[in-house]
Amino acid sequence: MTKINSQSPQETVFELDRYVIGQAAAKRSVAIALRNRWRRQQVKPPLRDEIAPKNIIMIGPTGVGKTEIARRLANLAQSPFIKVEASKFTEVGYVGRDVESMIRDLTQLAINMVQKEEQELVQEVAKRNAEEKILDLLFPASQNVPTATEVHGDNVISLPCGSGESTGNKTDNASHDHSTREKLRKMLHEGKLNERMVEMSVSHQQATPMVEVFSASGMEDMQSSLQDTFSKIFPKKKQNKRVKVLHALELLQKEEAERLIDTESVTDKAIRRTEETGIIFLDEIDKIASKGGTGSSSPEVSREGVQRDLLPIVEGTTVTTKFGPVKTDHILFIASGAFHLSKPSDLVPELQGRFPIRVELHALGEEEFFKILTEPKNALIKQYQALIETEGIELIFNEEALREMSRLAFEVNQKTEDIGARRLHTIMERVLDEISFDAPDSDKKQFVIDGDYVRKQLVDISQDEDLSRYIL
Repeated sequence: MTKINSQSPQETVFELDRYVIGQAAAKRSVAIALRNRWRRQQVKPPLRDEIAPKNIIMIGPTGVGKTEIARRLANLAQSPFIKVEASKFTEVGYVGRDVESMIRDLTQLAINMVQKEEQELVQEVAKRNAEEKILDLLFPASQNVPTATEVHGDNVISLPCGSGESTGNKTDNASHDHSTREKLRKMLHEGKLNERMVEMSVSHQQATPMVEVFSASGMEDMQSSLQDTFSKIFPKKKQNKRVKVLHALELLQKEEAERLIDTESVTDKAIRRTEETGIIFLDEIDKIASKGGTGSSSPEVSREGVQRDLLPIVEGTTVTTKFGPVKTDHILFIASGAFHLSKPSDLVPELQGRFPIRVELHALGEEEFFKILTEPKNALIKQYQALIETEGIELIFNEEALREMSRLAFEVNQKTEDIGARRLHTIMERVLDEISFDAPDSDKKQFVIDGDYVRKQLVDISQDEDLSRYIL
């Protein structure tokens, strides 16, 4: 059974609050959806297989936190997560590109996640094995000509011994070799051998035939599959290469970690994780809604065709990937859209029924902008302070400056296009333009930004509505 995050909905909302301001209804919905996955795992078969995920549609303008909520949820759940622009499937023909490609991409992400986790589990063993191999390169354990080896500083000096030595001398040499090896190990741990050059065998992939597939929907995964096949036909070869000890240690550790991992087990775990905990975020789903009915125009036909193609994926089907078949029955789909020109009821009825939970996210106000600047763990001002600090300058924002930037962001969103919290990025860039440019040559160790400075930087642009449309 795949391990599912067992956080309560309250705990999930608390974690989401650390990164996303407001939108309580959307957070509650995704928190319940996440908890329901854990609840489903507690139900005994065969009823467990009958419980389908409750997919969600988030309705709201751009920049209010729809994508961020879904992404943070996936991080909390340690689930494979992929964001897909639904409108991209309308690019070719009536039914668009292969919608199954998002399941293949999600499976590949799960493979990468599980591989990384498995490598972390064997990291200590891989590190020890790599260390022994490096020591073998620096000082071979068995030598045809007996030598007396001494360590002087960073140098290893081998001196030939006389012939006809006794068993006692061999024992002494073995003991001396062990002592020298341990001295080298200590030097390796202290980093004294990092710049030393060693010769080692490095794996490299033989050149495989370049395969390009120009074809219609359903075939875009063929190129990578064919290249994978050729990589097995043309296996990796070894070649001797001189590298620094530090780089050699990294290469050997990676090689050992790959050797210690069971590839079949990784694939099996990744497929199970994709099926049981995968999350797909379908952005811009409103762009594939047929406005005011199906109509007869080509764009409308294309949009409905994409919806018909998405339906079996969301409903539950089996998708063939290069790692094996993947069932989509229990993958959680979170769709989002502004729905300015269309509404959720413009989607085909069958697809509407597969998204039973609908949450409306409200536009951000002046107070929300202020909280976005200050409260989240990755707050915008913390990011800029960290960037300017690299130049040796402490950047300080007083409350008046933050309030003024929040007010201007809200005001410009009201006058022009509402792009939500993304407006804060453009305003911050304008406010810090001079500081960012002059910072490397500045003698100041501290710079305080107040309300007057913010107004000075933005007064001309904010008062000219036409100019603010282009700059802010």
